[in-house]
This record gives sequence, C-alpha cells and structure tokens, in this order.
Amino acid sequence: MQAYQIKAGQQIAGLEVVQRTLSAPTGHEVQVRIHAVSLNYRDLMIVNGSYRVTSENPVIPCSDGAGEVIAVGAQVTRFKVGDRVAASFFPEWINGNPTTQNTAGALGAAVNGMLAEEVILSEDALVAIPKHLTYVEAATIPCAGVTAWNSLFVEGGLRAGDSVLLLGTGGVSIWALQLAKAAGLRTIITSSSDEKLERARSLGASATINYKTTPEWQDEVLRLTDGKGVDLVLEVGGQGTLPRSITSARMGGKVAIIGGVSGFGGEVNPAALIGSVKRLAGIFVGSRSMFEDLNKFLSVVEIHPVVDRIFPFLQAREAFTHLEKAAHFGKVVIEVRQ
Repeated sequence: MQAYQIKAGQQIAGLEVVQRTLSAPTGHEVQVRIHAVSLNYRDLMIVNGSYRVTSENPVIPCSDGAGEVIAVGAQVTRFKVGDRVAASFFPEWINGNPTTQNTAGALGAAVNGMLAEEVILSEDALVAIPKHLTYVEAATIPCAGVTAWNSLFVEGGLRAGDSVLLLGTGGVSIWALQLAKAAGLRTIITSSSDEKLERARSLGASATINYKTTPEWQDEVLRLTDGKGVDLVLEVGGQGTLPRSITSARMGGKVAIIGGVSGFGGEVNPAALIGSVKRLAGIFVGSRSMFEDLNKFLSVVEIHPVVDRIFPFLQAREAFTHLEKAAHFGKVVIEVRQ
C-alpha cells in the first residue's frame, strides 16, 4: 500500500510517497482502509519542524482520518469488517483526565499517522462514524471537531444562551461555530475577510468583526456584549491576540487556549486575570469519550462540517500548501479513496 512520510523539518517538499507492507492485524488490532484525511495547523508545524513532539525518523503524517474496517484481530470486540470508523487523536486517552502517558502517542507526530491507504490501530483507538456523514466529512472531526467540543462544553461548560468569541475561520473556529449554533449559544467571530464573515453569518454567527478594519476588536466585542464580555474565547492566534482575548472575556469568564498561529510567547498581565477572576485553560484536543459524545450530538442535530477544498491523494503537497496560505474556510481534506 502507498503512504506519505516526512521527517520533521523537511518542509512540504519533503513529503514523499512510499510503499509499505502491513502485516495482518492480530489481537486487538484493526486494519482500516482509509478514505479521507483532513489537515490541521499542527500538520504544518510538524513538516516545518516547529511542533513540540516529533520523531527523528520519518513518520506517516496527519492525525485525522476516516475509513472502513477491512480486517480485525482475533480478540477484537468493538468493530467488525465493514464498519465505518475514524481514529482518535490520542489512541490511549480513552476517558478521564489527560496524563503524560495517555497523551504521549498522538498520531502523526512521534508515531505514524493517517496519510496512508491503509493503517492498523488498536480497536480502542477507533470510534464509529455518524451515519449521516461521508468519509470526507468524518475525517474533519478527530482534531478540530473534538477540540471545539472540549472547548465549548467540557472545559468551557457553556449552556444555551451563553456567548463565545471565535477567532478566524479555520477548522476549529468553524466547527465551534456550527456546534455553538446548534446548542443555542451566541457567537461572535472574527476574520480579515468580509466574504468569510458573510459565510459565517450564513452558518449562524450572531455577530462578526473584521479585525483588519477594526484592529481594536476587543473593544467591539465589549460593545456587542453591552460592556460585559463573552463567557468564553476560543484562542487560536497566540502571541498576537491573547491579551485582546483576555480583555474580551467577561468577569469570571474563560479563555480556551487552543493554538498559536501567530506564535507563542508574549506577556500576559496577571492583574488582567486576577482583578476580573478570568481563567486561561489549555486545550489539548480531547479523549475518545469526548469524541463519542460529540458523535452522539452530531447524530441528533445532523451537522455537516464545512469542507473548504478536497485534494486527491497524490496531491497531498498541494493540500498542505493550500492550508499554509491560510485562505481556507473550514477544513482542507485529502481524499485517499472515493
């Protein structure tokens, strides 16, 4: 079977197609024929050499993939041949709190990921795909979808009527917008593109802010919330946006720190947190049980995630380049098999 491999830091040009042979699954192993893989900003960090955990050896990249079960080991009880499945970002984080041990084996970084025609994983690493979703749609859930779910409803603890600020229109933010709309939350979303903001409104955004024409966008957030601020901010920017995100949160509110598209670092004034009893919460995707809870919700409300563009398997480099340009709205997907 064919797979892509990359050594961390080799840049997008270092992605190469290789031939690999898989042994038959044994014990609790499941063999999955991959149909679609979606990309995350983390995947760019790995190929650029800026991700915090990588391997010295070439690995198959990408954490997010969906496909069909084609073989199972003798001790497998959770799945059978023909089942439609997706892989959990952390194969060993089943439920409960994250630990050093159960988050050590995230797919596509230090261990092989999903950008291959076939993979073998433990049955415990897999979840069933909601029936209403295609493989392309299901491939967008494991990182961005679960991260949004964890941020909003697990760590964030939001309920109908609460408010959330979403930064940008990438995968996590658009997933969060769709989930928030379905759950009855008030959403404010930012972008530098009026066209993207119009699309966000069509998905149910309550208010939009162009941060290019409104550089002090935190002031606009306060205006839109009658000076109170939002209950939760999904912070994906990092160094360039965190102080503004803190200002945007209400007294007693929370900022969920998901990523650092603009880099990490910078100063945070402790007084901005202490005086307003605001909290920063690091979000590291989520557990398999969160993934399963999200899938139950999706099956009820029948959300179809937004896919920006689909690339064929042999154009994986072009897919990575498209993501790198940051002009996408929603998720970028590589279709491995139709």
